Amino acid sequence: MASREPRMPPQAVIRAVELVRNGLALAYRKLVPGHVATMELLAAGWLSQAIHAAAELGVADALADGPRSGAELAAQIGADEQALHRLLRLLISHGIFTERRDGRYALTSMARALRRDADVSLRDAALFFGSPIHRDNWSHLVDAVRTGKPVGEALHGMSFFDQVRADRKLGTLFDNAMTSIGSLGLEPVLAAYDFTRFGTVVDVGGGDGTLLAEILRRAPRSRGVLLELPGVVESATTRLADLGLIDRCTIERGSFFDSVPQGGDAYLLKHVLHDWPEDDAGRILAAVRAAMKPDARLLIIELVVPENTRPHPGKFVDLEMLINTGGRERTAAEYRKLLARFGFTLTNVIPTASPDNVLEARPA
Repeated sequence: MASREPRMPPQAVIRAVELVRNGLALAYRKLVPGHVATMELLAAGWLSQAIHAAAELGVADALADGPRSGAELAAQIGADEQALHRLLRLLISHGIFTERRDGRYALTSMARALRRDADVSLRDAALFFGSPIHRDNWSHLVDAVRTGKPVGEALHGMSFFDQVRADRKLGTLFDNAMTSIGSLGLEPVLAAYDFTRFGTVVDVGGGDGTLLAEILRRAPRSRGVLLELPGVVESATTRLADLGLIDRCTIERGSFFDSVPQGGDAYLLKHVLHDWPEDDAGRILAAVRAAMKPDARLLIIELVVPENTRPHPGKFVDLEMLINTGGRERTAAEYRKLLARFGFTLTNVIPTASPDNVLEARPA
């Protein structure tokens, strides 16, 4: 969890930079021969695996105390020096690590994100996305597109969520990755939305309590309620206790498919609905709706897919959902329609400095 409140860059600046970057990338792909541009995109998968290898080897952690020569670094992480040089040569060319004039390797801002102890660490995300089971699932994208169904049942005899519960090694890897990714949008969401006006905030499926803890830290008059499955609440209890916030929280064990704690002024669903197809997402919304007071608010924190042809992280994650969970990323219009089916009116879509948006809804 972040220990400070960093200044968020203005959203207008971020969007302008995105437009320039995307425009230059599109112009480049139109200028070069089509087969060259396509080949470069095909090779992007190799870069992802190279990042995974660096995370698995612990290269960023080994450089945390300062630059190292190739020999020193290879000895420290247990790698072949020449093979490590070849790996780092690729990563350095994309801004991940750097080679100093004296030949020693060092961290860059991108490489620091692969450290275990980074304020916002993506090490666990890199380990999960590069893991054999994740690669195997993605190799069956064709099957998912043909059937419109996730691949887990056919490959493993169970759904993805059942699999992560049954295989605790995979489950821990997945949980850590989701915590890692969740930290990316934490500060932008807190900077974009004022939670202090709510007396009681109910975090539905709130994981280890990271978001709720930050809300309570910045809203000292508010109380929190966290709903999670029995296997998760222990870590949330520990986190909230360590932060001195447990006296302002109620932690309830349960499934958001069954019921949701009543009496909240705001109900949070952060990266929950995108995991589920329409009917299951509707069951979650119905449970929340049944618990809400007429003047309460539902706050959905999700990627919102833009209705244009420009690149957007939600278009990648949408295929991740198709392959693994059967869920989907949605446009604002799709969220409006889904919410209306289950008794809500979408009142606002608030962008943040990250790809996440805060969708605010009220009981219809």
